[in-house]
Amino acid sequence: MRVVITLACTETGDRNYTTTKNKKNQPARLELRKYCPRLKRHTLHRETR
Repeated sequence: MRVVITLACTETGDRNYTTTKNKKNQPARLELRKYCPRLKRHTLHRETR
């Protein structure tokens, strides 16, 4: 049930991280605050399709 997802920065659009999630437990898109190397600070990263 676990699938690999990509997290993209909401400010730059860069796809900086990959992770896994369980679609059965979390059907909505994942949002995490992660470090963006281009901006050199933490920003909101959202799951991309």
